[in-house]
This record gives sequence, structure tokens and C-alpha cells, in this order.
Amino acid sequence: MVVLYVLIALAVVGLLTGVHWYVWRRLVGDTTARGGWVRRTGTAAAFVLPLMSVGAVISGRAGAPFALQRVLAWPGYLWLALLLYLTLALLVGEAVRPLLRAWLSRRDSAKSAKSADVRSTESPAADADAAAAAGRTTDAGSAVTADKTGAVGPAPAAVRTEGREGAVAGDGAGGDGPVGAVASNGGGGALASEGASGGVPTALADDSGAAATVVPDGGATALASGTVAARDGAGWAGRAAVDSPVAALDGPTGRASEGAAGLVKDAVGDGEGAAVASGAAAGSVSGGAAEAAADGAAPAASRRLFVARAVAVGATAVAAGTVGYGTNTVLRGPRVKRITVPLAKLPRQAHGFRIAVVSDIHLGPILGRAHTQRVVEAVNRTNPDLIAVVGDLVDGSVADLGPAAEPLRALRARHGSYFVTGNHEYYSGAEEWVDHVRELGLRPLENEHTELPGFDLAGVNDVAGESEGQGPDFGKALGDRDRSRASVLLAHQPVVIHDAVKAGVDLQLSGHTHGGQVWPGTYVAELANPTAAGLERYGDTQLYVTRGAGAWGPPVRVGAPPDVTVVELASTRT
Repeated sequence: MVVLYVLIALAVVGLLTGVHWYVWRRLVGDTTARGGWVRRTGTAAAFVLPLMSVGAVISGRAGAPFALQRVLAWPGYLWLALLLYLTLALLVGEAVRPLLRAWLSRRDSAKSAKSADVRSTESPAADADAAAAAGRTTDAGSAVTADKTGAVGPAPAAVRTEGREGAVAGDGAGGDGPVGAVASNGGGGALASEGASGGVPTALADDSGAAATVVPDGGATALASGTVAARDGAGWAGRAAVDSPVAALDGPTGRASEGAAGLVKDAVGDGEGAAVASGAAAGSVSGGAAEAAADGAAPAASRRLFVARAVAVGATAVAAGTVGYGTNTVLRGPRVKRITVPLAKLPRQAHGFRIAVVSDIHLGPILGRAHTQRVVEAVNRTNPDLIAVVGDLVDGSVADLGPAAEPLRALRARHGSYFVTGNHEYYSGAEEWVDHVRELGLRPLENEHTELPGFDLAGVNDVAGESEGQGPDFGKALGDRDRSRASVLLAHQPVVIHDAVKAGVDLQLSGHTHGGQVWPGTYVAELANPTAAGLERYGDTQLYVTRGAGAWGPPVRVGAPPDVTVVELASTRT
């Protein structure tokens, strides 16, 4: 048995550890930068809050000072409720994430397409202006030559490249002849340089009509598709860039520095010659592809971060709002609920007898004297004939919670107030509390019954008392009564309903379940109890289960509001 408990404990610890890691990852790890104060704060909270929850649960059982219990209880128990709803909200967010990313991707694609359409409508006019400017320099397809004195002559035969790369032409190994001109078909501009023995530099042209102008001072500027190349005495340097960047010579090395557009292809020459492609030329293809990939990756990463933060914020807002609502539900006090229960054996003179049923007040480090006062006021407003407190009044010792229970003295009913133990009384010193509630004016029913006008009222100890030899005893409580009279049984837990049926009880009043207290715990309560809340019939016996007036652990109720139920007995006799 000990091994089983250890395995269960390890499974619970493992589950809680996994849940905390998941919540940390989604709320902190996916949304914050490493080393930032936000991440450090979130990580610290992920360790501190679970420790406070463990401390809140075990401090009372361990007999820790009541002041320490109160310090740990509020944050520790509230974190448990918040963790539940954070986990549920984040799990829903897992389904929302791909939908949100897809929507953002479609939106960005639509914007990009619209921008491309705008650029395509503007580019023809820009191309026409560029062609006109180039035409003023030289005719399309022609080339000019110049020697170092500025004399201009016809160009040698041109070498044409059909691809997108620019070409370099020289005079060979030591040849003195003129250098062949280079032309490109598709936007690649080229530079031609002197040979080793001082050949004549030739002009460059592309099919758009852009021509090269060579100046006699040892430098040359080639205009090809909006690209500027510069040469000094050490050699030629060329550079091509998108959107007409300007390449400026950087010292005697002949290196072209990056222009305004930012996409660069540098070439360094030592007198032999350098070829540069502009725009769509080969020199810029690899750089352009890399930049395009980077441009595509950046929006994707930005979308992922946006989605992660949106889901985290949404989940946190939902969880915090739910816990806030549930806390307010508890702290404002129980609502009054009324039901009518017909009893076949009830005499007509007892018709309309009203019993105010109160359960699970759970006074403790969170719910104290003010909560007791709210419950007492709610009960007294119903003006009942009898008050039944059906267990789990406290979570703590008389020494710590005696003052919190003091308002119970103000309970008022024509036939008095009665009390039976719940499982939490046996965690808190049942004998002391039985004596104390008697001092407060309530009558404990410990496996006994009393006769009232029209019916018998019985009470049994809670099943948790079996460990102390004080469990429920139906024979002692109901064995010697007159079975011709109607009977009402007070029993904390609904699970004893089958014993009540055997004992011939007409109506059992119970609590314990809290109705599940927090959704989806309502489903768990239905599985663990014959009746989680409300009125049901088992053979000739009816069972009514109240959701209780307080809360255990987190002072939160969602989907199971606290109540004080007024049960009105009805006679079926005519």
C-alpha cells in the first residue's frame, strides 16, 4: 500500500511539473528574449508559485503557525486555480495558432502583391526616362573608342553575351591591339581594360542603348543599366547594384564600396580588368537570393512571435478573468436556493416545514469570520423552522478558528440548529469541534436521532471518522425509531445513500461535493458521487445534495455557485 501511495505521489508530481513547464514555455519562453528581466521574472514565478501552493496545502496538516498558513494560502491556492484555467486556455490556443498564422500570412501576401502591382505600373515610365538619357550619349548598339589623348574612333568588333552576366574583354597575353568591346543582352554592363602593353580601352553597351564614355585622364566611367564604375591608375573596379546604386571608388585598391541600395557585388582589379553585372546580372543573383530569403524569413519569425504573444495574452486574460469571477462568487456569500420535497409519511400538520441546509462552509486561513457572518445572515433571512449544518465547517483547529466560528451563535430557527461532522472535521480535531459547536448553540447528532413534530431527524458521523473508530452507525442512529414516521437523515457524504435506503430513510440531506466547485471539476464530482448536486431518488429514499456555502482550497467557484438551500417538506396526504 505504501508503494502505491508513493507511485501516485510521483505521478502527481510529474504531472504538475509537466504542466508548469508547458505553461512557462508558452507564456515566458516563447514570448520573451533570453536574459531579459521579463523572462527572469517569469522563470522565478514558475518556481516560487508552485512551492507556495505546496506550502499552502501541507502547512495546515503539518501544524504550521496560523499566520504562516494565511501568508501561503492566498497566493498558493489562487495559483492552483489560475494554473488550471491557464492550461485549458493555452490548450485551446494550440488550435488557434495555425489559424492565426495562416490568416496573417494571407494578409501579408495580399499586401506584397498589391505593392508589386504598384511598382509594375510605375516602372515603364522610369525605364523610358532612362533609355532617353542613355540615347543622348550614344546610339543604341554602338561603341566608341578613345585613346589616352581623347581621340575617338570606331570600335572593334564587339563580343556579345546572350546571358545575364557581364563580360570582360582584354587583348590577350601581351597583345597590343585594341580591346574588343563587350555588350550584354539583358542588363549586364561590362568594363573593358587595357592589355598588358597598353591596348585601347573600348566602350561598353547593352541592348538598351546605354553606352560607355571613356575620358582621357586615365579614368573611365561606364554607364550600363544605371551602374557607375570608376578606375584609377592602379586598375579598374566595377560594381552593379539594384535600383541604380552608385559605386564609389575606395582608394588605390580599386574596391567599389556599397551604395545606397545595400545589395553589393564588389570586384577588385589590378590593371587587368573587372566585369560587373547590374540589376539582374550574375554578380547580384546570389546576394539578391540571400536577401530575398532573409526578407521572407523575417516576416515569418515576426508572425510566429506575434501569434505566441497574442495567444499568451489571450490565455492569461481568460484565466485571470475566470479566477477573478470565481473568487468574487465565493466572497459575496451564498445565494439562497429553494426546493420542495414531498414525503409520503409526513403528516399534514408538518406540511410546509422548512429546513435551511448549510454545508461546506470551510472556515480556514482564507475564509474567516466575515464569511461566517455572511452565511449566518443568508440563513436567518430565510426564517427557517430548522437549520442543518451538514459537515465540513472548518479547516483548522479550534484555537485558530474558534473566533471565526463565533457568528454561528446568531443562528435562529424555531426548532433549533443541528450539526453533523464532515471529513474535514476529522482532519482538524473532530472531538474539539463537536464540543465547540455545542457551546455555540448547535446540537451535534453523533449517530443519533431526535423526534420533531411530524418526523424524525437523524444524523450520522462522516465515513472519515472510521479511522478513529467514529464512523457512521445507522443501527445506532435509526434502529430504535418508529418506522411509521417520516425520517430525515443528515449525512455529510452522499455515498452513504445505499445504507440510508436499507435503513428506511425518507430523505437524506448531504453536502461534500461542492458541485465540483470549479469547472470542469463538475464532471469529476458527478463520476465520484451518486449525486453531485440537486435532488434524486433512490428507491423509496430521496437524496438532496447542496453545493455548500464556502470553498476548499482556492476560494474560487466556477459553474457551481455556493448556496444555502431551503428544503420545504410537503405532505402527500389529503
